[in-house]
Amino acid sequence: MIAGPEEIVRAVALLDAGGVVAFPTDTVYGVGAVTGHVAAIERIYRMKGRPRSRPLIVHISGADALPTFAEEVPEYALELARAFWPGALTLVLRKRVELPDAVTGGAETVALRVPRHDVALAIIRGLGEHRGHPVGIAAPSANRFGEPPPSTAEAVITALAPAGGDPEQSPDMIVDGGTCPGGVPSMVLSCVGAWPRLLRRGAITPEQIEKVIGRWVDQ
Repeated sequence: MIAGPEEIVRAVALLDAGGVVAFPTDTVYGVGAVTGHVAAIERIYRMKGRPRSRPLIVHISGADALPTFAEEVPEYALELARAFWPGALTLVLRKRVELPDAVTGGAETVALRVPRHDVALAIIRGLGEHRGHPVGIAAPSANRFGEPPPSTAEAVITALAPAGGDPEQSPDMIVDGGTCPGGVPSMVLSCVGAWPRLLRRGAITPEQIEKVIGRWVDQ
């Protein structure tokens, strides 16, 4: 059953309390926790069998939330966020010191994006409204590390079935948003220098970036 308002409210409450929730995005299903809940973030790493050195992408509500999670944000990064968010663009920026190392794999940068999916945005923005400030959800794909990412809620159940019957090895809730489109992943740009640098090609092209900021992306 596709999630309605009641399921969104429940997901927001679980995440706010330190829970782990799987939800749909514009590519695949993710499994996430609020960035400030370190125990929940560590649980996601265990659940996936993901190396702690691999940082997690943080899903946020929009360009106006950037200063909450990143510092020294270049003007070109703001222009790109306003042009392509929500959408398949991930920006890597210098993280704020308050952001836990568990989220960033110990790096001094954080990867941020805004998914183009109504259910994901309803959860992220619902958390922000509940707390009165922007909230980020650290959310890798909802599968064991190295396995194919799921595109349906049913596939999440299979992908993250509790190991040995341990409920901590699966999400507290799976929000059904139907089938995710999958397809080409987001472009990833490093925005810590004077101009952006391409880290991963994706759905957005360097030519599209150039049209916004007037300069070719360093590759």
